[in-house]
Amino acid sequence: MTYTSMRIDREGGLARLTFIQPARGNPIDGTFCAEFCDVANELSSDSTVRAVLISAEGKAFSYGGDIAMFVSQLDSLPLQIKRWTADLHVGIARLQRMDAPIVAAVQGICAGGMAGMIAGADIIVTEPGTRFVAAYAGIGYCCDASSSIMLSRRMGLARARKYLLLNETLDAQTALAAGLADEIVEADALAARAEAIAKQLANGPTQAYGEIRRLLVSAATTPLDAQLELEAQALARVAGTADAREGLTAFAAKRKAAFTGR
Repeated sequence: MTYTSMRIDREGGLARLTFIQPARGNPIDGTFCAEFCDVANELSSDSTVRAVLISAEGKAFSYGGDIAMFVSQLDSLPLQIKRWTADLHVGIARLQRMDAPIVAAVQGICAGGMAGMIAGADIIVTEPGTRFVAAYAGIGYCCDASSSIMLSRRMGLARARKYLLLNETLDAQTALAAGLADEIVEADALAARAEAIAKQLANGPTQAYGEIRRLLVSAATTPLDAQLELEAQALARVAGTADAREGLTAFAAKRKAAFTGR
């Protein structure tokens, strides 16, 4: 499929998802929400995808919601928000359920719903000039795009609460300390570093990654005995995969494992 707000490129098991409206600041609008849902359906239906790398063209990663669009539709905004989030939230959930890990390369401003959505990436690489802007309370809004979930998981409930209620802007170092970023690299090395991480993951044991991702999600709300059983069942499933067999055989033979994602 061809999209207007984003582009998908594939190389082996790596899918690159790039936001391509830099002149507009890569906004989250109705088109973006619909296309993001379609992209998530496309990627989650492709068994060859073993990692996803998210990036954005331009100086700003994204200014978040399209304020001009909101202002032009004030009377119908409650209904429109239900329509937009129906697409956006389904897309977010589908990507989160994939086995394939998600890496994000973030530069410039990353604001509002995009900051929350990107917080759902497994690895976030950023550059020194990046700013994560809460944005919502500044315009009298609460949060969406998984912000309440993903920011809490990354920063902890208390830090996420402060970030959102005080409408904070976190620079790269503060975001790193808070858990909202995983690495800071110089701007000219950002793309290469994120690509290297994504390729490393794309060459890894994809099904094991998927089980790890889902176990970490359930860990926060599942009682101990139930979570231990989830771990046991997941490990048993992984033990039957070709990658697990390859991993053990390679370790015993003192060679590097050649994982295939199966």
